Amino acid sequence: MDMRKILAAGLLILTGATPVAQAKGCIKGAVVGGVVGHVAGKHGVAGAVVGCVAGRHMAKQKAKQQKEEEAARKQQSAPVPAEPAK
Repeated sequence: MDMRKILAAGLLILTGATPVAQAKGCIKGAVVGGVVGHVAGKHGVAGAVVGCVAGRHMAKQKAKQQKEEEAARKQQSAPVPAEPAK
């Protein structure tokens, strides 16, 4: 079977088995990993799988960092409560 067909089948399986909300980073990582794996020695499918996992991990890190930055911005922009008059 042609390597491109195997890679395409693997990508279809990966994207079909992964819910849309969980697929962030997987598709891009799978494509890059598949190409690198293919060029590195006919290991396109393995590269796609590893790329998907790595891409998902990086997407999670980026989302966490953005969430922390947003929380910090909200905390900085929150008004300081005035002290009660004595």
